[in-house]
Amino acid sequence: MPNKARLRPNNFKKAPYFCGAFLVPKQTAMPSISKKGTSMPSSPIRKLVPFAEQAERNGNKVYYLNIGQPDIQTPLEAQQAIKEAEVPVLAYSHSAGFASLREGLSKYYHGKNLPVNTDEIIVTTGGSEALLFTFGSAMDEGDEIIIPEPFYANYNGFATASGVKVVPVEANIENGFALPPVELFEQAITERTKGILICNPGNPTGYLYSKEELEQLKEIVLKHDLFLIADEVYREFTYDGEAHHSILSMEGLENNAIVVDSFSKRYSMCGARIGCLVSKNKDFMATAMKFAQARLSPPTYAQIASEAALKTPQRYFDEVNAEYVERRNVLVEGLNSIDGVFCPKPKGAFYAVASFPVESAEHFAQWLLSEFNHEGKTLMMAPAAGFYAKPELGANQARLAYVLNTEALKDCIAILKAALEVYPHTTR
Repeated sequence: MPNKARLRPNNFKKAPYFCGAFLVPKQTAMPSISKKGTSMPSSPIRKLVPFAEQAERNGNKVYYLNIGQPDIQTPLEAQQAIKEAEVPVLAYSHSAGFASLREGLSKYYHGKNLPVNTDEIIVTTGGSEALLFTFGSAMDEGDEIIIPEPFYANYNGFATASGVKVVPVEANIENGFALPPVELFEQAITERTKGILICNPGNPTGYLYSKEELEQLKEIVLKHDLFLIADEVYREFTYDGEAHHSILSMEGLENNAIVVDSFSKRYSMCGARIGCLVSKNKDFMATAMKFAQARLSPPTYAQIASEAALKTPQRYFDEVNAEYVERRNVLVEGLNSIDGVFCPKPKGAFYAVASFPVESAEHFAQWLLSEFNHEGKTLMMAPAAGFYAKPELGANQARLAYVLNTEALKDCIAILKAALEVYPHTTR
């Protein structure tokens, strides 16, 4: 007698049922997506990419001012190290990163008068992973983190992924996004508050915090026994004779200070995905190491490149800073020359936030890509509403990254000026 199992069609082996003369597969419910996943915010930096791609397919040149991807050349030291690397076995590294890389980072920090030892450093897969380790190590589900807004949009994503609530304190474009009054931080603190997070110099604003402002934050975190977390990935980029002040240099803050750092922007090697987490708080670092061990290790070749990048001569940064100052001046002065546009001059990083005479900068940015071109050219910028936690803020603002050469930036100013003359929803 034939094996009945072999007579059943292979694709109906599990729970078939009959409908008349036809064999119909049993319908099953769709698995549900997590609440955390559905609440995960989209990136305001990348959400308009499909419109930019369509603009290029339509034959337009698109200038990308939406993302902090510098066109500055990666240091030759890093490039050469990759070319010459001999790695017969591409093995795991230590979970904290190469010992030699951590030693190099320690020397780098000491060169900045920041006494950081190798056991106070964990190498991470970009600054993003350092932030995730920080949220996971310092905060529990339902805890709160205070952040001056506008802030780097992915802070929202990292907080959501960690079950942490972002409590924003509003900074204002009118004063260049200076630190909000201390009273607002005090009012925002609850029993669930675990820390204050700043970006210095700031993304998206380019604001550089003064020593006095950092002292105010130090007083608050010590008073309430909080962490002060500083994203200092743009440390090298300060302008007009202004100095960067790291929270690692502040006496009495040793157990409260956590610094997130990265090679991505400093050495124009965003694709390497190497950053680090720095703190003198031993309990915090021991906890963060558990997260580092869970992801095993940072990438080997990227660590090789990063270690070599630490040998980059100072003249590289001098030349890069001079270039960014020129670009900033072209962009900011050009924006402020357009009727109805206001852009404060940033003191660091390579971003500027501008307000436009429109009700929705997101609609304007999309319109630039889908319905407008100036002499066959248009541009992409990041609507600033996505950098705020409060939905009512930043609607008429956009972040622009001055990561292109000055001639390209002059083109962008001409595009924006021409666009605002014909955009059907201006408010001026």
